[in-house]
Amino acid sequence: MRVSKLLGLAGLAGVAATGAVLARGERQRRAHTPAEVRTRLRERHAAPADVPEPVTTAELLSGRGHRLARVLRRR
Repeated sequence: MRVSKLLGLAGLAGVAATGAVLARGERQRRAHTPAEVRTRLRERHAAPADVPEPVTTAELLSGRGHRLARVLRRR
């Protein structure tokens, strides 16, 4: 069997696998009613975000091992 035939068969198998994955994802997305999607989005929006508080400049410079503190001390 020629190499080009093997590559062609491998390409066809890849296209088929990709199509199967996309079709499965589409079926899962369409399985939800608009009301369910709306409810999920509202729950996600209402959930508290895990955003850390910003670090002040003094906190950055106070750390001995911090790279920024080392660079600024050299100047």
